[in-house]
Amino acid sequence: MGIQREFDSMIVPTKGEIDAPSSSRKNLCLSVVEPDIKDETSFQELDMILTQYLETLSKRKKYHIGTTFKGAIDDLDFVIQTLENCGYSNDRYYIHCDAALCGLILPFIRHAKKITFKKPIGSISISSHKFLGCPMPCGIQITRKSYVSSLSKIEYINSRDATISGSRNGLTPIFLWYCLSTKGHARLQQDSKICIENARYLKDRLLEAGISAMLNEFSITVVFERPYVHKFIRRWNLCYLRGMAHVVVMPGITREIIDSFFKDLMQERNKWYQYAKALPPCLADDFGSQNCMCSDNKMHN
Repeated sequence: MGIQREFDSMIVPTKGEIDAPSSSRKNLCLSVVEPDIKDETSFQELDMILTQYLETLSKRKKYHIGTTFKGAIDDLDFVIQTLENCGYSNDRYYIHCDAALCGLILPFIRHAKKITFKKPIGSISISSHKFLGCPMPCGIQITRKSYVSSLSKIEYINSRDATISGSRNGLTPIFLWYCLSTKGHARLQQDSKICIENARYLKDRLLEAGISAMLNEFSITVVFERPYVHKFIRRWNLCYLRGMAHVVVMPGITREIIDSFFKDLMQERNKWYQYAKALPPCLADDFGSQNCMCSDNKMHN
């Protein structure tokens, strides 16, 4: 989530913000709220910044439904309430819900807060090539009709220009339609349930083995200590950042694959730290002390 001001021409992320993409943010100064351990927005900080810049903040706001690295999901209701508490009426802000990965998971999870246009959001975007599994990058953005109606009408196509580039690939909507119609509501619900269960299974196995790991609520992104040897990272095609790496447990990731990965990790890890020449990283600041299994953290606890 970002609080954006319109009088600067550079992007200045604060320490720890790893999920704000730098592309397509031109002529904006991005003042990012420092995330907490779960990588969610710190709402106390949000309240402070909103109050401090009540007259100068722009009308834009981004709400994450699954941040890129840790998979955290911001509390939309709390964001809206904080804006209202700081004196912002609905016409003074715009909330975009970035649901690239989790947009097709949350609707099928019991107790998860619903993302709906009954709440004062402006738009939501979902990537079709991620959880849904379309064979090429594509996605969809849904917004309110009032915003679309303000777009200019192009005379030679006798239609409004509702695309970013002025053109659209006709094949990707067919892929999207095919994936949705093939899976249907029941299969999407089943995939969501299985992926969340498998993510919890992997996280539990890692913690039980003494490996630092964390998993945010309703997320399928398991974050754990970065493997010591880069060869292992390449072998399993892991994404990593500082002392962390993550596994996104997608529908194609079975328990057998998880067990194979875990077995390989344990075998290699025993070699890396066998003679105590190297030690696993301390991730208490990133994961919270309860999820950090390093020797220093165990000693203090």
